[in-house]
Amino acid sequence: MKKIWYTAKELIEISGLPSSPQGVNLMARREGWECRKKRGVQGKAVEYLLDSLPEEIQSQLILSDQSIDYVPQRPDPFQIWKAVYYQLTEDESSKIVTYILREGLSALLIQIETNVAPRDHFEEPTEGNEDNCTKTK
Repeated sequence: MKKIWYTAKELIEISGLPSSPQGVNLMARREGWECRKKRGVQGKAVEYLLDSLPEEIQSQLILSDQSIDYVPQRPDPFQIWKAVYYQLTEDESSKIVTYILREGLSALLIQIETNVAPRDHFEEPTEGNEDNCTKTK
């Protein structure tokens, strides 16, 4: 949520405004900035609405608050996998599925972790050589 109310104490650090809270309050009264009593404090503390401040001040405050709004989102691994899978050619996706079915997903993960290149492809199993998957040339 973007911040839209600022106290005089927060505004003294902005260039173009007085350097004391009293000076900011005086300028605010003179220029008619919209204000409200600050919540949760006793006394006369007030906050000023961002939209009622001069444009130059608004720009500075918006720029200084932008870093607060950034929240990185972790991409869903399944969505990444789907995007990658659908970019593969039919032959590539067939090889990956065949490899996973024959060797198992754990074998693929081991190869990824150890940076071992997977075999290019396997000959189709025929009767009697189901366990003998050898590289074809």
